Amino acid sequence: MSVSIAVLALALAPDPAGGGEWSAFRGDAAQRGVAEGALADELELRWRYESGGAIVSSPVIAGGKVFVGSDDKHVHAVDLSTGEGLWKFETGDMIEAPPMVAEGTVFVGSSDFFFYALDAKTGALRWKHETGDKILGAAAWLPADGGRPDRVVVGSYDTKLYCLDAQSGEVAWTYRTENFVNGTPAVGGGKIVFGGCDAVLHVVSTESGEALAQIEIGRDCHIAGSAALMGKRALFGHYGNAFACVDVESGERVWSYDGGRHAFFSSPAVTKDRVVFGGRDKKLHCARLADGKPLWTFATRRKVDGSPVVCGDKVVFGSGDGRLYVLRLADGEPVWSYDLGRSVFSSPAVAGGVVITASLDGAVYAFGPRDDEDEDTGGGGR
Repeated sequence: MSVSIAVLALALAPDPAGGGEWSAFRGDAAQRGVAEGALADELELRWRYESGGAIVSSPVIAGGKVFVGSDDKHVHAVDLSTGEGLWKFETGDMIEAPPMVAEGTVFVGSSDFFFYALDAKTGALRWKHETGDKILGAAAWLPADGGRPDRVVVGSYDTKLYCLDAQSGEVAWTYRTENFVNGTPAVGGGKIVFGGCDAVLHVVSTESGEALAQIEIGRDCHIAGSAALMGKRALFGHYGNAFACVDVESGERVWSYDGGRHAFFSSPAVTKDRVVFGGRDKKLHCARLADGKPLWTFATRRKVDGSPVVCGDKVVFGSGDGRLYVLRLADGEPVWSYDLGRSVFSSPAVAGGVVITASLDGAVYAFGPRDDEDEDTGGGGR
């Protein structure tokens, strides 16, 4: 483990939806993957933290800490300013699921079949709930409403989506699919939207857990990543070698982006007019939100399974080729990159102009603007 010389001056306010930080997998409940503020044109390594195993889990940022799972079977809490390890919590198997932080609690699933709630300050176990198989996706937060307590929803490879009381871990309801649930559910407008390895986009009531719609995508069109919600539209890639935009109310396909012979595992980043996503064709893709028209692609040397994050006029993402890239959102032109040395399948967290990412080398990395650019970027605001 190494500690940075420079200290990051970041004012982060806890927010389950990620408004002032990056406390959830894609930054907000709708899974849109968009950070506030801006990124500098040149980033520098601020610190590097070593876990004890490869990292596929995506980091999150809350309360001045970075939280991430590792194949060493631990959840790690790291000081955001210094990179110093604060605590770690051991589970019974590797942790590939991204954590989610809300109300001072870290929620995370493990391949040991359990879903955990941990004290964010100390790492102490608050409760755990056993499912019937491993958990690889992150949880989503359902705030208290109409007398109902705060709840969390998470999917498992046992084919179920679980809704649990955030304080006690008691089951509020479960929803069954026909195959693995691998991604993170998106929440908005009283709906939970997620894809399954049953090739169905599921739309579920937040209140009752009952199905509002089950939209069949097509034979062999398994949805392994997470869908993003933009109004009544869901955007997601699948194993049918396409990226889709679907109306969750009518069930109609709005448009489909052809991936040729390659599947899409990456979850998208969605702005007001475009959508950005990685492909197993070794490229990052950008399409027009309205109709799916291709705008640009950027080629890497390996598959892009991690999910991009849009911040201001730039997009940041990692590739299986071991590099972290920053591109111009307008045209996909490269701005900056850094060679981490091992494949990056984790998705970055972005807060206050700082990028946190992780690699199969077992390390967590923090990148920020060079000291002489700090004043110009203003820390980015997230």
